[in-house]
Amino acid sequence: MRLSQLPWTTLKETPAEAEVVSHQLLLRAGLVRRLTSGIFSWMPLGLRVLRRVEQVVREEMDRAGALEVLMPAVQPAELWQETGRWDRYGDLLLRIHDRQQREYCFGPTHEEIITDIARRELRSYRQLPVNYYQIQTKFRDEIRPRFGLMRAREFVMKDAYSFHMDQASLEETYQAMARAYTRIFTRLGLHFRTVEADSGEIGGSRSQEFHVLADSGEDAIAYCDGDQYAANVEATPSLPPAGPRPAPTTTLETVATPGARSIEEVGAFLGVPASRCLKLLLVEGSDGGLVALALRGDHQLNAIKAERLPQVASPLALASAERVLETTGVPTGFLGPVGLGLPVIADHAAAHLADFVAGANRGDHHQTGVNWGRDAAEPMVADLRNVVAGDPSPGGGGTLDIARGIEVGHIFQLGDKYSRAMNAVVLDQDGKERVMLMGCYGIGVSRIVAAAIEQNHDENGIIWPAPMSPFDLMLLVLNPKNSDAVTAAAERLYAGLREAGIEVLLDDRDARPGVKFAEADLLGIPHRLVLGERGLKDGMVEYRQRRSGAEAKVALADVDSFIRQQLANDTGA
Repeated sequence: MRLSQLPWTTLKETPAEAEVVSHQLLLRAGLVRRLTSGIFSWMPLGLRVLRRVEQVVREEMDRAGALEVLMPAVQPAELWQETGRWDRYGDLLLRIHDRQQREYCFGPTHEEIITDIARRELRSYRQLPVNYYQIQTKFRDEIRPRFGLMRAREFVMKDAYSFHMDQASLEETYQAMARAYTRIFTRLGLHFRTVEADSGEIGGSRSQEFHVLADSGEDAIAYCDGDQYAANVEATPSLPPAGPRPAPTTTLETVATPGARSIEEVGAFLGVPASRCLKLLLVEGSDGGLVALALRGDHQLNAIKAERLPQVASPLALASAERVLETTGVPTGFLGPVGLGLPVIADHAAAHLADFVAGANRGDHHQTGVNWGRDAAEPMVADLRNVVAGDPSPGGGGTLDIARGIEVGHIFQLGDKYSRAMNAVVLDQDGKERVMLMGCYGIGVSRIVAAAIEQNHDENGIIWPAPMSPFDLMLLVLNPKNSDAVTAAAERLYAGLREAGIEVLLDDRDARPGVKFAEADLLGIPHRLVLGERGLKDGMVEYRQRRSGAEAKVALADVDSFIRQQLANDTGA
């Protein structure tokens, strides 16, 4: 491709709406353009990156035995109503009507559609297992689209769905997909971790997420190198403290704490660390009353863990300040376990506290020297919190670290959640109808592009992992209009490299060398050759590697073999 024939516009200034690096560089490098909130057009160079990602995904899915299909993006409401998701999915679902006023949605996912295909096409256990996949545009009406491609409303996704007679078969395909995903992200040159995860809205019994590690990631990942444990913080169990709870050593006292409501304010007022304070969160109970959740002051509630408790309403709902005051007579910020009169469920770490600080159930007052059993009734105990760095690993091999991750893949064991609701059955060996089990496997293809940039950039621009780069090599011709000899040599070099099977972007524009160098760094193609009048006189071309900055002068006669060697050395990292 010749840049002189490509309407390619870069931006010197960072667009105001671009918050994260990938969004900034995608716009500045002219790879995408914003149409409206959360919706982007892929420009020629950006589309080449997207297609290269799709190619790797498609190759590994085919290698794993999955069958490619293409399902409609527009889906009839009645299929979603069969599974009950038409109402449950909420405002994320873009609902539309045709001229007959029949209801449809623009698909955010395709469980209902593939299950409808399976119940029509699959009749016998002999046809199982089978795994279908597609690469297609989805739409989710995010309330606040942000971070460019990272949380767009319209995006490209690879989704696959498998059907099975039994759990053993489902487990086999699930593991095959996990291996395929590992190959995909490894081939793309990404630094990633596979983590245990919550199944969320999709549902099912088991799921794993694949996260590209980056400081801008929205998800927190807990991991331990000692035992290779890794899981989303939301899905990581916090282990009970070792040993018995300390015995009380101080007496209970009530002290005035005017205006001190938060843990930080109370701790500062009393000179006590947050880890010695107790916070109570009142939530709606499953019986219509309120339930108090107790945590150590330096810990955060894990909503997913909390709403799994049978005593707690799902979805989790914090009680309003008005309801708290009406029920307890105490303003928020001053609640404590002594004489509260409500069910109390304490996190393991909170239940292990002794001589702690808590609200006095009286405005502008707290209590010190509080102890379970002596002053407050022993609470029910459960795992309620997010783990933090330094907690013991559930795998037993050391302590946890916390990193930020960008979710780019998610695999689920769905079981019969959708197949039973839609009566997707086949005949077993005895001629009896059996509901099929399902697996679901998604990859955010367009999100991978953004995640790769978040992980691979410097102050000058993008540094593409080689397998994702729009081209293998960029050839810059300096001042081509000033020298016919340079132009002719560049054309010979360009033709020869292309004949050798190397994908080359030729910068043959009549632009200043400084502009060409800056835009080459911004675009981030892994390898660069520069040919100018001075180099041509010496029979040399200048080489530079984008990631390492390594430079070399290469004889024109040796360019083909030299570049082949550089490409062979590429690891994408």
